[in-house]
Amino acid sequence: MSLLVVGLSHRTAPVGVLERAALTGDSPTRVLHEAAASATVAEAALVNTCNRIELYADVDKFHAGVAELSQLLAGHSGVDLDELTPHLYVHYEDRAVHHLFSVACGLDSMVVGEGQILGQLRDALAKAQEEHTAGRGLNELFQQALRVGKRAHSETGIDKAGQSLVTFGLEQVAAGAGPIAGKRALVVGAGSMSSLAAATLVRSGVTDLLVANRTPARAERLVEILGGAARTLDFAKVPQALADVDLVISCTGAAGTVIDAPEVAAALALRSAQTASRDSTAPLAFLDLAMPRDVDHAVHALDGALLVDLESLSHAHAATPGAGDVDAVSTIVADEVTAFGQAQRAARIAPTVVALRAMASEVVRGELARLTSRLPDLDERSSAEISQTVRRVVDKLLHAPTVKVKQLAAEPGGASYAEALRELFDLDPAAVHAVSGTPIGAQAGSSIPPGGIPAAQAAVAPPAGATAPPAGATR
Repeated sequence: MSLLVVGLSHRTAPVGVLERAALTGDSPTRVLHEAAASATVAEAALVNTCNRIELYADVDKFHAGVAELSQLLAGHSGVDLDELTPHLYVHYEDRAVHHLFSVACGLDSMVVGEGQILGQLRDALAKAQEEHTAGRGLNELFQQALRVGKRAHSETGIDKAGQSLVTFGLEQVAAGAGPIAGKRALVVGAGSMSSLAAATLVRSGVTDLLVANRTPARAERLVEILGGAARTLDFAKVPQALADVDLVISCTGAAGTVIDAPEVAAALALRSAQTASRDSTAPLAFLDLAMPRDVDHAVHALDGALLVDLESLSHAHAATPGAGDVDAVSTIVADEVTAFGQAQRAARIAPTVVALRAMASEVVRGELARLTSRLPDLDERSSAEISQTVRRVVDKLLHAPTVKVKQLAAEPGGASYAEALRELFDLDPAAVHAVSGTPIGAQAGSSIPPGGIPAAQAAVAPPAGATAPPAGATR
């Protein structure tokens, strides 16, 4: 597998660009299918969250793959390719694996160490499997990424220090609107993030919780899960309900705003008339975790309202885990990337080794059959002894080269040793690919062109100082 990832995140793009580039509706499904249908791409998976949009693919041509994936992301977003390209990052082969493992451990999250990304990666893999765009390669990669993420959380303190985006957002709300306990709250949406928000509110002591969703059944299911600690609200009544709550958390998949500034202004006017029954100093607070945004940005300017959204969260300073924990997780990631790369490279040599031994066995069988036909009077005991001797000689002759080639193949660039073995022993390509199940025209692997470089450079040429593909590698 030649892994390529092209994406953008809160680290490379302002929230405004992320919001416009967000893939909503059926766009994620169409991106997956169009990627998998490309002649350059064998498998594809999409990680699409509020903070990142990343397309992972098994490609046979690096530069063509970068161009293809970049155009797909731009084509299904609201941002032109020329504007999007400066915000894209590109990782290839081992660097792409390192990036995914770092993401799984929470090292690349807005709130370092948060564990929700593991569920999002699991969902990304499940979606790719459901759409039949992920095969064995991406399945093994994502499953290993999930294991690495779990290892990081179990073996280091990053699990205790890492916060979810919901928890961090509520901390920012509390800083501006007072304690969450005792507030009346409304959760708009019933997906995974909204469900986490609702459960967190219940644990935080919210006294009255409403849940609204465009699909009432999903809201009812969430309320049922919360065990009676909440009640449903008709989605159409959300604007009217704003005046009766203290906190609104919204995270839907809507393409446009769900809560407009005029609706909030009207709710604030009603709240002003009801100050006798509520704390007049506490603003009506909104926590918008959606991408694109659910709450009109103009709400920031309304007196009596507090809006905490992904843009403001990106500027806030989260309580990060200690440097020791980050270093420990970074070490885990580096070790796991090395081990994964060695295993993948060793797997690439396996079909050649199996084909070599199969050819040797066939030669032995043929020669023993020839001996039997020429010496028909050979007794059974002598025949067995000769057969054993011949097989032992062949095994000894093949032992050193097969062991050595496996060791060499575990190192970067090891695919060339497999090619040499196939040439030296004149192995039938069909026999090798029959073992691996790979079409004869597919590459067994390619060397490492630049990784971790801006897509603007990758789409044209490797940057200065980058390791270019070797002679003969497909660009």
